[in-house]
This record gives sequence, C-alpha cells and structure tokens, in this order.
Amino acid sequence: MIAPARRAALDALALIDAGDMDLGAAIARLRPTLADERDQALLLELVAGTLRMRNAIDYQLAERVSRPLQKLDDAVLRILRLSGYQLLYQSRLPAAAVINDAVHLTRRAGKSSASGLTNAVLRALSRNRHRLSWPPRDSIVDYFSIIHSHPPWLVERWIARYGEDSTERWLEFNNRPATMCLAVNRHLTTRDELAKELAAAGVDTRPTKHAQSGLEVVEGRALSTDAFAAGRFVVQDEASQLITEIAAPAAGSRVLDLCASPGGKTLALSADVGPAGAVTACDVRESRVRLLSRTLERCRVPNATVISIPTEGPLPFANDTFDLVLVDAPCSGLGTVRRDPDIKWRRAAEDLPRFAAAQMELLKRAADVVKRGGTLLYATCSSEPEENDDVVAAFTQARAEFALLHRHQTLPFADGLEAFFGAILRRAV
Repeated sequence: MIAPARRAALDALALIDAGDMDLGAAIARLRPTLADERDQALLLELVAGTLRMRNAIDYQLAERVSRPLQKLDDAVLRILRLSGYQLLYQSRLPAAAVINDAVHLTRRAGKSSASGLTNAVLRALSRNRHRLSWPPRDSIVDYFSIIHSHPPWLVERWIARYGEDSTERWLEFNNRPATMCLAVNRHLTTRDELAKELAAAGVDTRPTKHAQSGLEVVEGRALSTDAFAAGRFVVQDEASQLITEIAAPAAGSRVLDLCASPGGKTLALSADVGPAGAVTACDVRESRVRLLSRTLERCRVPNATVISIPTEGPLPFANDTFDLVLVDAPCSGLGTVRRDPDIKWRRAAEDLPRFAAAQMELLKRAADVVKRGGTLLYATCSSEPEENDDVVAAFTQARAEFALLHRHQTLPFADGLEAFFGAILRRAV
C-alpha cells in the first residue's frame, strides 16, 4: 500500500507541472481525498517542500543519475523529486518506506521499467544524505540558486539590487514555511476579542508585528472554529494587510476596489469608511466574483457591493466618482514565493514586460473614475521594479494630473514579510 499522502502529493505535483493548477488549487483538489487530518497536513508539506527545494533536490539527483535529468520521463522525475525531498529534508520519515513507496508509485504511473532506476537512485541518495557534496561558492549566483533553490535569473537580479547578504536572507526567508495570518473583521469584533475567542477554541495566536488588525496563528486549526464560520476573520497575509492600512480612507468615503477577490482588502476598506461610506468591489472572472461574494456574505459586510466588470474597455462608473480607487493589480506574484513556491519556477524575466503592460492599462482605466483631489492606490505582490516603480513612473508621466504621494514596500530581509508594493497617487483638484 502506498501512503495516501504520498500518492496525493504526486498527483498534485502532476497537476502543477502540467500548468493546470497552482499550488493552492492542487491542494484544494487533492485534500478531500484524504480522510485523516494528518495526511492532509503532510500533503501540503510534501508538495510545497518539493517545489520549494527543487533545485537542490535536482542537484543531488543529477549526481546519482547517469543521464541528464531532462532525459528522464516526467513522471519518473516527479517521483524522484518527491522522494528526494523526503529523504533530504524530512528525516523523521523512514527512508525504507519512502523508497518502497517510490518504487510502487513508479509502477502505478505505468513506468515499471524505470522502477529499478528509482530504487537505485534513492538508495544511493539515502546512504549519503548525511554527507552530501554541494557546489563551491566560486559563482555566487549558481551557488545560491542550488543551495537555496531559486532560479538563477531571480537570484542575479536580487544580488544586483540588494547585495549578497540581503539576498541570502531573502532566499532563506522564502524557504521557511509560512505561518497563517488572520485579518480581523472589524465590523464584528476586535483583535483582542478574536484572540480570546480563538484561544477558547484551542487556537493559539499572537498579534502581527506590523499590521494593526492581524493575528498570526501559532498553533491550532483556525479555519475549523465557529469564529471563522461566523465571519469574524479572513485569512490574509500580513504584508497584504498593510496595503489597506496605508490607504486610510476617511469615514464616509466612496471606495472602489477594482481587483477585489477574495475580499480581504474590501473587508478592511469597508470597516475604514464606516456605515456612512461605501465600497464597490469588482472582479472579472465569474469564479472570482462568486468567491468575493461568499467572503463578504460570510463576514456580513453591510456597506459593500459586488460588481462583475469586463476585462477591457471603460469601467461601468461615472467619471470623478470615487474618493479612493484601489488597483491591486494582477502581477507575477514573485513577492509571495514563500507561500507559493511554484511561482518561482513558472515565471521568467521575459514575463515582466507583459505584466507591466497589463498593469499600465488597468491604471489608465481606473484613473478617470477617481475624484478630483481623490486617491489612486496601486499595489502588487511583486518584488520586481518593472511591475512597481517603473509602472508608477510611466503612469504619472502619461497622466500628469496624478502625483506620487507615498511609496510603500516590504522586503523579506528588512521586514520579515513578503515583498509587497504600494504607491499612493493623488489626483489634482
């Protein structure tokens, strides 16, 4: 019998490798196939860990395979990577069980002829896993790329901007599993009250270091509590919570959240503007709109309206309508590698101009509906300047009535948070 979590993890990796799903969607698809909560937790650990440490695993596999890894069958390479992660980074798991399941997974994949290779490579790796050899530091980009398992193009960029020490701290940050962060629904409770309620339900939390209304889960299953079912919090990264904090709309303001799903920022903005204000929350895909609606309904948000908008063309609002427009733009997501390690393997430097062009068009669409004297907040979860400062500079050059008032950025090596960016732009009266 193959351990259920290993079987599900391999299926999840196949979905991700095929480009059919990202990490979150693949885990959501496979988690219901596992009845045991421990297996569900192990599923996430196996998939995220294998993706996180892929370059380091590949380096060790390549030392023990007689041909280039890219010549291996895709399914066989996935099995070797998944098993290699367990042997190298999960010492509590018995090596014999890992290897035995890998052989059975190879046969299950219809690759019985490769079962001998799978067995031999993993046994060789297991024998030497406490005395592994790694590349020298002669080429720091290559060394970091392998040891800390990031694509070389990204490592090279970060070193050029921030230096070797800061980059290494960033890479180490990305390779630590992220904790769950909660954003308090200020319509219904306070941070202190929620922390007490969760503690009574067996969930230990601590206040976030930077975000004013956040809690970090230390231990326990927050999503299984009555507090979650009653809408008293949403799951939202701390760096993401800070984006709405810098917006700080006045009570009674009219706000447009243009790319609002899943709804965490809408929830915060609606609490800021209060009962005399209103938030219009938008998204383009019907699945995203449904998710947004469910979040706001669960959280019983009294002053937000959900609207589906087209992907192109003018927005369905009159000009000079909103005091604040938030453009939380679709982006590369390279600031969230800690939470979504698959992103670093799916992105390339060539993708950045494409994202930047789409972000620029979205800002142009949003500009006219900002009131004279109102604010446009542009935000991304990208670490790269092409999507951040460069887009802001190009936009303010194209629309001279907007001026940059405040630039916000979090960086892992400086703040201990994911790399998020925000720019507050004021429209002239």
